Amino acid sequence: MNVDARFVRHGVLWPLVVGHCAAGELAHDRHHVLRVYRWALRLAPEAGVDGDLAGATALVHDLDAIPKDSPERAQGGERSARLAATPLMAAGYASDEIAVVVEAVRTSSWSRGLAPTAALGALLQDADRLDAIGALGIARVFACAQRMSTPERPGRFYDPADPLADSTRAFDDRRQAVDHFAAKLLTLADGMHLASARVEAGRRQATMLAYLAALRSELA
Repeated sequence: MNVDARFVRHGVLWPLVVGHCAAGELAHDRHHVLRVYRWALRLAPEAGVDGDLAGATALVHDLDAIPKDSPERAQGGERSARLAATPLMAAGYASDEIAVVVEAVRTSSWSRGLAPTAALGALLQDADRLDAIGALGIARVFACAQRMSTPERPGRFYDPADPLADSTRAFDDRRQAVDHFAAKLLTLADGMHLASARVEAGRRQATMLAYLAALRSELA
């Protein structure tokens, strides 16, 4: 999978973005960026957004992918937005185009909790969050969990006393991977902005619920 040949500037922008993808970071690798890009292009007509700008926004949305266990995690969108202008300008985007892309990226982070200020931001949130759920989302959860686990602070798949986070205890998804389903992933479908994204999110949510049901059965 690569950028869409219909958009010449994407072909210039993409090589400038790839260098920002952290080596060995499976959850936020180049393939994540391209999956978000694919969904951004798919959602653009429904959102009433120019496909060129939608794709460019997706390509630069994770220029500074801060690790999940970093205290600065919530700043990822804003830091990526600050980095975006340089590659966008090099790819031939005008100052007014760059401004709307930067604003969409600034409000994209789930951790920051900002609402999008325009249709492009809503589209980016949907495209990015779709990649957080479903079968791909499950894979990314465990990739993140492994990356955060250290000898000093070892992680685990689940809390042995409450593996599916069914109780009212506080979630600790930086230590226990399955806690991330309740803490975040199962809340995302209800927050999708576009109808197509809501349909796809519902399908992916069913995949996650089926996984949790299978896990419950295996641990019984």
